Parts: sequence; C-alpha cells; structure tokens
Amino acid sequence: MAHTLTASARASRLTALNLDTEAIITARNELAACFQLAALHGLEEGICNHFSAMVPGHDDLFLVNPYGYAFAEVTAQNLLVCDFDGNVVEGKGQPEATAFYIHARLHKQLPRVKVAFHTHMPHATALCLLQGPPLLWLGQTALKFYGRTAVDEDYNGLALDASEGDRIASVMGDADILFLKNHGVIVAAPTIAEAWDDLYYLERAAHVQLLAMATQRQLKPLPHAIAQRAYEQMREGDPQSARAHLHSAMRRLGLHN
Repeated sequence: MAHTLTASARASRLTALNLDTEAIITARNELAACFQLAALHGLEEGICNHFSAMVPGHDDLFLVNPYGYAFAEVTAQNLLVCDFDGNVVEGKGQPEATAFYIHARLHKQLPRVKVAFHTHMPHATALCLLQGPPLLWLGQTALKFYGRTAVDEDYNGLALDASEGDRIASVMGDADILFLKNHGVIVAAPTIAEAWDDLYYLERAAHVQLLAMATQRQLKPLPHAIAQRAYEQMREGDPQSARAHLHSAMRRLGLHN
C-alpha cells in the first residue's frame, strides 16, 4: 500500500527529480481538468473512483488523485506523485488503497498504458451487471470501441494487493477498455486527451444502448465489415479529435485558451 516518505527522504528524492517541467505541468492541468469534467458529467461515485497518468519523463512515477477528495475537488496542485513501490513522492495525503494497487500494477505491467481512468459511471457500469457481452455493436458511437474491449468476468472483491492489480492488468491485455463485471470500467490510453475522449463516449454509448434495450424491441446489430470499417474511419482521426475535445472542455471550464 502507498505510504509517505519521511521529510528528509522526500526532500532528497525531490532534489534528484525534476517534477516542474512544462510537460509535467501540462499533464497535471489536463488530468485535473478530467476530474472536473467527470464530476460535471456525473461520472464519479463519491470519493471512490480514480484516474492516473504516468509522469512525463519518468517511467516509474504516476499522478493520481488523493484519497478523500471528490472529483470536483481535485486540482493540479493536490494531485499526488507516487512510485511503483508505494511511496508518495510529492503531494499531501495518500491514494485510496485500491487506486494504488490498480493503477500502479496497470502502469508497471502494461507500459503502453500511460493513462488509466477507473470509474463506476452509471450506464457503463449497468452493462457490467448483465450476463453476456456488455457493449453491443448497435450504433456509431459504440463502434469507436470495436475490437478494443475486454471483459473481466471474475469479480474478486476489492483490489487490496498487488496480485489483484496484476490479475486485472492481465485480463486487460491489449485492450483499451476493460469492463469489470459486477464492478465498473477501466479506460487505458496513451494520452490524457484520448482517455477522456474514450471515457466520455463510452458512457454515451452505454446510455444509448440501455435506452434501446429498455424499449424491449428487437435490437439491430451492425455486421462485422461495416463495424470494422467505421471503427477504422474513426480511429484514424481519434488522437487529433481527442485533443480538440479536451481543449474544448477545458475552455468551458475556463482552464484553456
């Protein structure tokens, strides 16, 4: 579990690290904005959910929200910097226990995962409570995730040790979206903007699917060829679109010019 370094040990380590680069400041601002946006859209659950991002320029440090703060309270300044050994390198407080074990192990076991968002957002989580595949290929928004999802069928209680974090990382594998049955979702991405974009549209796709299912009329899935083509068309422009999406949202928050 994460713990705080002694004052002298922290001072010594911080002296050896450069955590005030422009890239790190930008990452802090963007990650904090994602917390604010998730709160605005009702994607949080109390103080229980967590986002993380690898610290630019460091392959063993990640940013994560401190325990006890609702998403709307998270700022660039109160984000924590943690290492994979459980040390809080910078910041006051500690991450929530499951936040540390899920995010530290995801980032360590899957180096491609630079950003990981875990939520119990209502509509995507509702799909995790049903038998069978959570997300169906019914509409255009859902096709953004075609071929990018994995499902953890084996809820195993709270992630309170490294072995559970490693198990979750193993199930995620090469996927970008992990549906945790009886639990929630994890979005993994190479950038903060892409993580936010996926989180937002995943909840939208889940919401629309549930509305369609609620009619109890026959659903109209798309054939593989069309689903694959639409995914490829969207994927080509996704990184640029994701950056524009995040910048637009940050402008609305007054955080971006």
